[in-house]
Amino acid sequence: MNKSNVLKIDGHPAVISYDPDIEMFRGEFVGLNGGADFYATNVRDLKAEGTRSLREFLAVCKERGIAPEKKFSGTFAVRVGKKKHEALAITAAARGVSMNALIDQAIEHELACA
Repeated sequence: MNKSNVLKIDGHPAVISYDPDIEMFRGEFVGLNGGADFYATNVRDLKAEGTRSLREFLAVCKERGIAPEKKFSGTFAVRVGKKKHEALAITAAARGVSMNALIDQAIEHELACA
């Protein structure tokens, strides 16, 4: 996630993009158990709309007894081509680490650069 296009509203991150077809900014909260997005033509209004959208989302979750935030397990499946899989296995073995450890290091590097 490019930090330059993330807006935090009440501690909840939202990814911001621009839609040239409608000439508006769009925000979409990430890490929630459902969709919550919002639109505006400027940053001040985007923040206000985001606050309203989040408030409504949280109210619906409370009304329905749903936990609003996703729980992340720390595991996910990754599919790569056979050649990449082989190269990953060789590189991990050469460095004396598991493939998971090598992937974790690569992710850590990418997140630090974001």
